[in-house]
Amino acid sequence: MDSTQLTPKEFQQFQEFILKLCGISVPDNKITLLSNRIRRRLRATKIADFQSYFQHLKSASGKEELDGFLSAITTNETSFFRTEKHFEWLRSEFIETLISRAREKGGRRTIRIWSAACSTGEEPYTIALCMAENLHKLAGWKIEIVGTDISEHAVSQAQAGNYDASVVEGIPEKMRSRYFQHDPGSNRWQVKSNLKDMVKIRWHNLIQPSPEIGFDCVFIRNVLIYFNRESKQKVIENLVRAMAPQGYLVVGPSEGIFDMLGMLTKRSTFLYQKE
Repeated sequence: MDSTQLTPKEFQQFQEFILKLCGISVPDNKITLLSNRIRRRLRATKIADFQSYFQHLKSASGKEELDGFLSAITTNETSFFRTEKHFEWLRSEFIETLISRAREKGGRRTIRIWSAACSTGEEPYTIALCMAENLHKLAGWKIEIVGTDISEHAVSQAQAGNYDASVVEGIPEKMRSRYFQHDPGSNRWQVKSNLKDMVKIRWHNLIQPSPEIGFDCVFIRNVLIYFNRESKQKVIENLVRAMAPQGYLVVGPSEGIFDMLGMLTKRSTFLYQKE
């Protein structure tokens, strides 16, 4: 028997465990990929085999290993200004709409945005950059950006706000120098406080209701593609519940949820609004 690959029974055990843990559905043709990723955790934890590792994860003593396991099996591909048109809408139409609404109705001068499944923080800091570049329009407004992720490792990296030079290449040079501090020795860039103070990063599992509500905009991009239909529906319900009246949902093109958004009004190919 090949001890470097999960047996069909072990693969099914991990599939069910992952689905229950975070809503991610591992396809049946991904046994080799999952085996390779879990094998990294066997080496890291010095556990001998897949079955022993599975039992460890389910035990009380294995709770500390859950984050390492989640980090190994999830994909944290992200970048600054990923899908530019989403941020073009955010820094123009979205901001103008909220300003106009506050002017007409005398409502709260607050903007709250949630970056769901934010990975290592590039998305919430991109949102913050869009807000920061429009502060001349938002004088006196309170801006709060919340980024969440299920991986504590990703959350820690996002909270640190420290990125390799290759990661920040997509940020315009003037913007980069205004909101990031360069360390020539390490060739890394640190988010400055004038941007970081807008962003709050915390742990959250999307299949659980958000402890915070009243978001004017929620970003959910490039993550639900990994969820099965039942889990997607549960996540959407949680997201919509967290949105403020007239709030917006920004979705990625491959989420596979467009037929589940009947409770929202479609504004464009990527944008839905809560009435």
